[in-house]
Amino acid sequence: MKPTPAPHLGAFLRARRAQLDPQECDLPATDSARRVTGLRREEVAALAAISVDYYTRLEQGRVRASTPVLAALARALRLDDDQQSYLYELAGRTDDRPRRRRAPQRLRPALRRLLDQLTHTPALVLGKRLDILAWNEAAASLYTDFAAVPAGRRNYLRLLFTDPAMRAMDRGWEHTARDAVAALRLEAAADPGDPELARLVGELSVQDADFRTWWAEHRVNSATYGIKRYRHPLVGDLTLDCDTWAASDGSGQRLVVLTAEPGSPSHDALRILRFWTAEAADTEVNR
Repeated sequence: MKPTPAPHLGAFLRARRAQLDPQECDLPATDSARRVTGLRREEVAALAAISVDYYTRLEQGRVRASTPVLAALARALRLDDDQQSYLYELAGRTDDRPRRRRAPQRLRPALRRLLDQLTHTPALVLGKRLDILAWNEAAASLYTDFAAVPAGRRNYLRLLFTDPAMRAMDRGWEHTARDAVAALRLEAAADPGDPELARLVGELSVQDADFRTWWAEHRVNSATYGIKRYRHPLVGDLTLDCDTWAASDGSGQRLVVLTAEPGSPSHDALRILRFWTAEAADTEVNR
């Protein structure tokens, strides 16, 4: 069966080439007056390394573009990720479109300010894949010196399974770990092509039998609150409320805050812990 051309593709190609400046596309300047706004058909064809006749038939909806031609046109027309997806959609080749480039995670400034203002309350910001993007000094006092962990390894789930101190401190470690695995499983469903997530799952599957078992269960969880019970080596038992707030900008970043009932032993223990670690830091600086 002869492939069906895409009638709306030509309109998009014409509109896009009209938006481009020849100099922006590194085309040589000419003395002749331009009768069209933007690029000519022959210029787009040259940039994409295809014949003018073939490109003309594409714009006229008389031929269906192949996947290599779509990739060449995306480069020639300087299409961003959204425009590339639209190009492949119009061409009827959604299964062939390239994976979107993933921008590096950047901490939202508002969340950084919140962390800085929470001076006595442990708080941290989790990004995609439960990566630890930022934390305050109280969180480092409670858990570990996150700054000493290489940035590429700074992941909450990874530390939960591989850091002996974090694992031993959590009196409800199995419940905490299973919930974290379920949260990651939910995220994997939303972005199954994430290579970093695949690497994390592969690494933990090799290293930990519990992770392999719980990952295979396909349990999902998006709980935003709960109770954490810790046995800290410096201040003893802690019972903390854990609340999570998701950023509203679609970044996937979450602010995690741990609080204790005012006047409770856990509240006093957090203050003592913060004091001790601050004093230890001052001593180290003054040596």
